[in-house]
Amino acid sequence: MKDYKRTLVTSALPYANGPIHLGHLAGVYVPSDIYTRYQRLRGKDIIHVCGSDEHGVPITLKARNEGVSPQAIVDRYHAINKKAFEDFGIAFDIYSRTSNKMHYETASTFFRKLYDDGKFIEKSTDQYFDTESNTFLADRYITGTCPHCSNPEAYGDQCEQCGTSLSPSDLINPTSRLSGSKPVLKETKHWYLPLDKYEPWLKQWILEEHKEWKPNVYGQCKSWIDQGLQPRAVSRDLNWGVPVPVENAEGKVLYVWFDAPIGYISATRELTDKWEKYWKDEDTRMIHFIGKDNIVFHCIIFPAMLKAEGSYILPDNVPANEFLNLESDKISTSRNWAVWLHEYLEDFPGKQDVLRYVLCANAPEAKDNDFTWKDFQNRNNNELVAILGNFVNRTLVLTNKYYDGAVPARGQLNETDKNVLSETAKIVESVEKSLESFRFREAVKLAMDLARLGNKYLAETEPWKVIKTDPVRVETILNISLQITAGLSILLEPFLPFSMKKLRDYIGLGAAEWELLRSEEILKPGHKTGKPGLLFDKVEDEAIQVQLDKLKNSKAKASNEAALTPQKEEVSFDDFTKMDIRTATILEAEKVPKTKKLIKMLVDTGIDQRTIVSGIAEYYDPAVLPGQKVCVLVNLAPRKIMGIVSQGMILLSENSDGQLFFVEPGKTAHNGAEVN
Repeated sequence: MKDYKRTLVTSALPYANGPIHLGHLAGVYVPSDIYTRYQRLRGKDIIHVCGSDEHGVPITLKARNEGVSPQAIVDRYHAINKKAFEDFGIAFDIYSRTSNKMHYETASTFFRKLYDDGKFIEKSTDQYFDTESNTFLADRYITGTCPHCSNPEAYGDQCEQCGTSLSPSDLINPTSRLSGSKPVLKETKHWYLPLDKYEPWLKQWILEEHKEWKPNVYGQCKSWIDQGLQPRAVSRDLNWGVPVPVENAEGKVLYVWFDAPIGYISATRELTDKWEKYWKDEDTRMIHFIGKDNIVFHCIIFPAMLKAEGSYILPDNVPANEFLNLESDKISTSRNWAVWLHEYLEDFPGKQDVLRYVLCANAPEAKDNDFTWKDFQNRNNNELVAILGNFVNRTLVLTNKYYDGAVPARGQLNETDKNVLSETAKIVESVEKSLESFRFREAVKLAMDLARLGNKYLAETEPWKVIKTDPVRVETILNISLQITAGLSILLEPFLPFSMKKLRDYIGLGAAEWELLRSEEILKPGHKTGKPGLLFDKVEDEAIQVQLDKLKNSKAKASNEAALTPQKEEVSFDDFTKMDIRTATILEAEKVPKTKKLIKMLVDTGIDQRTIVSGIAEYYDPAVLPGQKVCVLVNLAPRKIMGIVSQGMILLSENSDGQLFFVEPGKTAHNGAEVN
């Protein structure tokens, strides 16, 4: 392999419409962090960039459902995820975001370069349009019946029941998620990246020059290329995203798959004014850490974008992982079937390394794997506590007991000693090879083998017995045991950074350097170690049962209730008192023409009579509404809905079937009474 001067590591930008869960960690962020930490220990020039992916339809849908702006959604989850990553010890050099000014400038410049160079195809096509909302519908704004499995709730880009990729035109009985109406086809203009033109180059670059890529990555790329590549749109009709930076492109933004990977470039620009040496110098090695659902974007589409632009380097490797399941079931954010990182950190304070270890030891590198809380407990208690913690504790306790914490001098070595030292060197070499090949499961097992070797050495040499008959021999035994301990504090640093920092504090080692593992004696005779403590403690059954009960409740709730939206941001009491909610009576009601959901009502609020438009036509017949008591937010700013000025909002609740009901005041409440 080429000897590069520097390395650029990118981790897939997590989508800012929800928190980070274990699947994200196991698939992307734990392996990328291990690799980055390892290279830093070796003294390599390496940077690790990431950030929030903050554009796209799921964010606009979530904002619409919560009645807030898309910016409010991304601000919330960017803050939650940034802090969770920091608390968990993911050592990004920068955690940026795609809604900031630097990214908008970078993405716009990138698009404009390709546009000016004539690299796009500009064409008009018929796309679905919602006449009630007066907007073109992105794929996720459309649902309908899947033509393959008859799932009635398939999306316009994919059926999540059978996994088939779809186009909106494939759906049977398509429906707009915005208004519930049937969309119509309407002509719209967009820009396309002609991937078919890059197919011969991609075939050579991937299938011939990168046969070393992981089989799951190489295989998926080959499958796409063999099927024949087609032009892909790089723009969308939306009002949330990076505006298309050309004339006559009002109401169009960069499609999120084009926009998001440019976030790696903008994050690097934000990090350093020397960003070009990481992106445009052939002596830089770029590595993308991603999940398998992003393989096509990072191995075919983004490289084609970079090739089209002409001045950027290409990724050298894309070590994508498969998916992690949870307790034998697919992780599902909509069903809350997940372990959220920020909640784990609250439930298991100080146990970041336990989760890092378990996710690495059980990483879905070649196939989907399963996380279970029992396995989490067993690996902590039987491996971290009983193997690693036990060896370190015994070594340091005996050193303090016999030599007041000072490292004893090494004497004559016997065959057992020589074999242990030789095996230690072999383990270090094997760990290096595994890490360089992105085999992190194998690497952490091999690193733990050094602790197993140490335990075996102590069991065979029995210094607590030999001290009575041959104290000089014990000096050699503990010297070697202390060298293994020091070696573990470096070898396991990429996997267990919090615990190994604690261990180095115990032995007074200071900063970890990988080259120290080549040393005959990392800790010199006479070096003073400190008072030892416990690196790990047991995870009790009660703590595990709490987590299992939490998942059980999630499953029961998903089976019996509609998925609940998360609590919105806190408001102050002063903010709450600004809302003027009054009891009122509906005087008149009629269906708004050309709509399925809207009813126009004349309402007596006690302080006046006003018009209010509400989307309740699917649940209430206008003829039965006059005389209905309701609660009304009367000081809501008026807004036009289908040309009608609506002057307030009627309070509604939703049951588990999605049906809406009035929040009714008591029968004796008079119009205008305040609701507090």
